[in-house]
Amino acid sequence: MTLELVPKTTPEALEEGIRRIEWARAHMGVLGAIRTRFEEERPFEGLRVGMALHVEAKTCNLALALAAGGADVRLAGCNPDSTDDRVVVAMNEHYGLPTSAKKGQNRDEYYASLHWVLDHKPHLVIDDGGDLGFLAHTDRIDVREHILGGAEETTTGVIRFQAMADEGKLTFPVMNVNDALMKHLFDNRYGTGQSTFDGLFHATNLVIAGKTLVVAGYGWCGRGIAMRAKGLGADVIVTEIDPVKAIEARMDGHRVMTMEAAAPHADFVVTATGCKDVIDARHVGLLKDRCVMANAGHFDNEIDKPSLEKDAATIETVREGVTAYTQRDGRVLYLISEGRLVNLASGQGHPVEVMDTSFAVQALGLEHMAKNHEAMDPGVYNIPDEVDQEIAKLRLAVLGITIDELTPEQKEYLEAWEHGT
Repeated sequence: MTLELVPKTTPEALEEGIRRIEWARAHMGVLGAIRTRFEEERPFEGLRVGMALHVEAKTCNLALALAAGGADVRLAGCNPDSTDDRVVVAMNEHYGLPTSAKKGQNRDEYYASLHWVLDHKPHLVIDDGGDLGFLAHTDRIDVREHILGGAEETTTGVIRFQAMADEGKLTFPVMNVNDALMKHLFDNRYGTGQSTFDGLFHATNLVIAGKTLVVAGYGWCGRGIAMRAKGLGADVIVTEIDPVKAIEARMDGHRVMTMEAAAPHADFVVTATGCKDVIDARHVGLLKDRCVMANAGHFDNEIDKPSLEKDAATIETVREGVTAYTQRDGRVLYLISEGRLVNLASGQGHPVEVMDTSFAVQALGLEHMAKNHEAMDPGVYNIPDEVDQEIAKLRLAVLGITIDELTPEQKEYLEAWEHGT
């Protein structure tokens, strides 16, 4: 088998890739300020950085910021269908940053790209989903001695690394980027909320208003999806396993029920849980004709594709990114982007300004790791509060917003305990 790890270079692809990267750069003021400081201070001088992220224009600006700070960077994709081929061409041919990714990679090609990153023996790794770190603890233990630490972007990946740490198998410290305030409050909620519908609109060209949309999971991603669906005029049903989140969803104005109860009502189902088989054989038989299913979680196992295939009389691509499973009872069920991340496989991913703050967290989290790894045992570490505060202040500056400051008297009042009624 011939492995194709990068797309073919054409002048048109190169030109468009550069345009996309520069457009994103022009709208990423927070990361731009950090990049300027990195160029002066060179915090990654002499360090090799291996990255496995969604390879598109915003990601490339993160990679270029790290390179400006002295890092020797290699970049691969973290999902077979989320790569923008034009951006890969530009990264390799114009910006001189080695990148191995291609939209639609098969499993062998995907893992070959990850191995190519690890062949560089990185000192620091950046993950989105945890596959790079997983390989470093399984098939590629030869590189572990070089890895000083890492950073993880997603809920899914943090869960994996925390499970490894709980079992005593994690061999290096990992920064939990996902749970930083300037990441999950904005990226997961507003980023996923907008980009999920970007993917749905592009794939289906169907209206949301007046339809029943089921959101599986009411974490920060689910909150964002439900909020935007409601704003678009959908009747939103939320399914949850956490009683507190279920109450929150109800108080936010959504109906809450089990997936089994929700499935017969659904015109759309969007999963955002980080768990597998959220839609399984029990639910496939309950979904109504022409229900559209999409996944906003990291891996393509939230919707049980084998169950869809098992009772399908025919399976066909009816539109780019839309597979129709005609069931033996005549119902047609649609799956978007083969159950992979709908916002990147069928859309453009999170908005540029949202990823500006998320990648600022990645950049400063990795800088913290580079400076402090010697004092950090293997484990999962939260982003320091001062990093969140720095990024928030930079973002406010980009937006041209000023806020109040406490007076000395107010500070004294808040720090004292003697004041009462």
